[in-house]
Amino acid sequence: MSGQLLTAVFGANATQSATNITISKADLAATGFTASATNDAEAILVALILLAQTSLNSTNQTNTPAIQTTLTNAAQPTFVTRNSTLYRRDSITVNMDSPSTTFTLNPNNY
Repeated sequence: MSGQLLTAVFGANATQSATNITISKADLAATGFTASATNDAEAILVALILLAQTSLNSTNQTNTPAIQTTLTNAAQPTFVTRNSTLYRRDSITVNMDSPSTTFTLNPNNY
């Protein structure tokens, strides 16, 4: 495991118990997220990824070698057309490093 505190990755108000994870929508505001009672899952997911990226990046990994997961922006957005509508596509790569003796992706290794 990386040893990264939940609050370091998901905000000062993030908490967990044996059965629940709580991440405050207020902590997601730094990403441009606007909290409401009806935010859709994709908006929340993108805000979580952007927030995690502020601590789980290659610069911080250099300074804190225990970080095993990094998120990296693609250099340039691309554009795709779906159903005759042009969309901007932003890509973020998730890199997960685990010992080379591990042959399956297991969340407990990070």
